Amino acid sequence: MTTKHEQILKYIEDLPIGEKISVRQVAKALQVSEGTAYRAIKEAETLGFVSTIERVGTIRIERKRRETLEMLTFAEVVSIVDGVVLGGREGLHKRLNKFVIGAMKLDDMMKYVEPGNLLIVGNRDEAHRMALLAGAAVLITGGFEARETTKQLADELKLPIISCSYDTFTVASMINRAIFDNLIKKEILRVEDVMIPLDKTVYVALSADAGAVMRLSQETGHHHFPVVTEEGVVYGVVSSRDVIGHDPATPLRAIVRPNATYARPHYTLAASAHAMIWEGIHLMPVVDGARRLIGVLTRKDVLKAMQILQKQPQIGDTFDDLMFSHLSEDIPGKSDARFSAAVVPQMSNRFGVLSNGVLTNLLLESARRALKGALRGDYEIEDAHVYFLRPVPIDARIEIVPVIFDAGRKTVQLENDVYAEGKLVAKGYFRAHLWEG
Repeated sequence: MTTKHEQILKYIEDLPIGEKISVRQVAKALQVSEGTAYRAIKEAETLGFVSTIERVGTIRIERKRRETLEMLTFAEVVSIVDGVVLGGREGLHKRLNKFVIGAMKLDDMMKYVEPGNLLIVGNRDEAHRMALLAGAAVLITGGFEARETTKQLADELKLPIISCSYDTFTVASMINRAIFDNLIKKEILRVEDVMIPLDKTVYVALSADAGAVMRLSQETGHHHFPVVTEEGVVYGVVSSRDVIGHDPATPLRAIVRPNATYARPHYTLAASAHAMIWEGIHLMPVVDGARRLIGVLTRKDVLKAMQILQKQPQIGDTFDDLMFSHLSEDIPGKSDARFSAAVVPQMSNRFGVLSNGVLTNLLLESARRALKGALRGDYEIEDAHVYFLRPVPIDARIEIVPVIFDAGRKTVQLENDVYAEGKLVAKGYFRAHLWEG
């Protein structure tokens, strides 16, 4: 039996693309409270098939696939440039494939305008009209208005015409920045990219017993299984080790702890992987908004995916990428590795010295690389203490010397000494946990 929350999500997902949604409308249609409707709409927004834009409202949009993640919708453009929609609201859900800056004669400009484009232009009425007829949306810069006939045309063609107060160069830069940010997001693995889907997941019912788990383990070769209620809601996780010593007829409810750690499809893989390491989890259920099982994450699959990702070319540089590009290893692959980095202006704080945050990240990365080289394993830093002793000026060069002083089977402790011009400027102490497949 589906919950009210699930019924509302299904109702929203079945709405036509571009449909406007309101809390009152959903509450009235499904005979639920406005609070219940509001929570479901927010969940739909998190899941990516609803978008809320200031001064426009909430609309049903097409959920973005990874291959189209960098393509902005016109609704997103409105939000980015703090724009006002003059017409064509029904087309806000559509994606733009590229933007064209209207800084040339009209005939020359129209050679570059195609369906799905966004023409960025000032108060040039004829350009607005011709772009719409060519199948492109229009963004008017400088806070100018459009003719009433042009607005009517935008409504008829369901192509947005937007106005914003910024100049053309600023608008183009803002949109470009948003596309670049989405390219970075496109690289970030999420749980849904790696999880084993429900149709390939082996799970047991809460009404089963210890004997059923042992039989399932022998049949499948798996050792960890999600435990679900009759409604498909995750109750916990059971392993073949958990049922050893119990009578085969012992009900699982007497063995399994409720409220297992779980993931959601939109969670980042890195965050879920860290939770698996921290809590010693071998299998993590993946659930929907009602905590119903929709798949699982395993340590083996997560580790494999993250190792593959490390070998992929970078599309967009994050702050970490920019920092670590200056970090070099003096003798790569050796157990007694030493690292060095030039302090460039982008690494400084407002006082012109090396930022504490940047230095901490450099120390963490050096520790990870040192552990990888010395112990040939993938380690996650789970505890860090950094002491800043002296400021490091711009254009200085720092040397980082990692020393492992306690190595167990699963945990390792090490310290990093940081030198600049022969003087100790910082120290870091770290504890790391082996990431086992």
